[in-house]
Amino acid sequence: MQIYLVGGAVRDAWLAREFGWPAPGRADRDWVVVGATPEAMAAAGYEPVGRDFPVFLHPQTHEEYALARTERKTAPGYHGFAFQAAPDVTLEEDLARRDLTVNAMAVDAAHADDPANAPLIDPWGGLADLRARALRHVTPAFAEDPVRILRVARFAARWPDFRVAPETMALMRAMVQHGEADHLVAERVWQEVARGLMEARPSRLIATLDDCGLLAAWGLDALKQSALGPERASVLETHPLFTDAPLPVRWTWLVTALRDEAALRALAERWRVPNDARDLALLVHRERETLRSAGDADTMLELFNRCDAWRKPTRFLEGLRVVEGEALSAPDAGAAVRAATARLAQALQRVQALDTAAITRQALGEGLSGPQVGERLRAARLACLQEALAQPV
Repeated sequence: MQIYLVGGAVRDAWLAREFGWPAPGRADRDWVVVGATPEAMAAAGYEPVGRDFPVFLHPQTHEEYALARTERKTAPGYHGFAFQAAPDVTLEEDLARRDLTVNAMAVDAAHADDPANAPLIDPWGGLADLRARALRHVTPAFAEDPVRILRVARFAARWPDFRVAPETMALMRAMVQHGEADHLVAERVWQEVARGLMEARPSRLIATLDDCGLLAAWGLDALKQSALGPERASVLETHPLFTDAPLPVRWTWLVTALRDEAALRALAERWRVPNDARDLALLVHRERETLRSAGDADTMLELFNRCDAWRKPTRFLEGLRVVEGEALSAPDAGAAVRAATARLAQALQRVQALDTAAITRQALGEGLSGPQVGERLRAARLACLQEALAQPV
């Protein structure tokens, strides 16, 4: 039985060595076991957990260890594979089924704590491609799994100075043209898109999906014109607004060019987008102009009511952040919009400080009830907003 550290942990260690990038942690390590059987793994104390192929949990670290395996395409889509895991499957054969050469490197487990200074097992030229900043497929079998298109796009978003190898892009285009990408499962699409949106340059996710024809195949050409589209993102992605933006905000930036509510809902349903991201996008779609201009006290109060800002202030503030980001490419670099959003944020903070419970008790003590209590509360909020508007931001 031989055990190897493979994949991302090895790649990231070499990225740190070659380019001075942050060293990888130990949280996400991928192990392959060569020359073993499921019975031998169980006898060594490993706990079987894999359903589709033999994967085991280490008895102490609980990290996943997979038996070396080969795979064969049996049906369209992500799940259409048959796997063979046997003691005679070599490490090189296992690495051959991986997506990119930079992910197909390995070191012996004895050197796992320092993989960048260990003898490197690199049968597919991953280190050369890493040094050349190339995202290149390992073998033509890449075309059998459409999720790999999304993974390449995500890696392009993570590493802005890496480029997709021409032959890999040609293969991705052929996959789209031949309909292999039609079999992508919604949950996997969202998983990869969401991870790509959280990378440093999500515009490269969109650019890569556009280059291979997948945006057009999905009917989503409009995303090229969004706040995260390749042409506009250079302004946003270098701005402090973007640095720690959460996923719902980034998703809303992505779909800003979809100006039809039905299209927003349909895409969210199609990709199983979480409710917080879907709802923020819909809020901004409905209220974009008011969020950009603030208005008088009555306008603000109605806006807060429509957006349920009393119960969900964080979502409202995220909506302000979205419209600020969208406005960065305006001639005034978004100054007018930032003035409006600052006014709205300050006004909301002041109204939230009202003791609504005390106002309600007083109204009830005066014999008011039902809509009368609601009107008293509305009047108090409106007066507070008028005072807020009289103060400088």
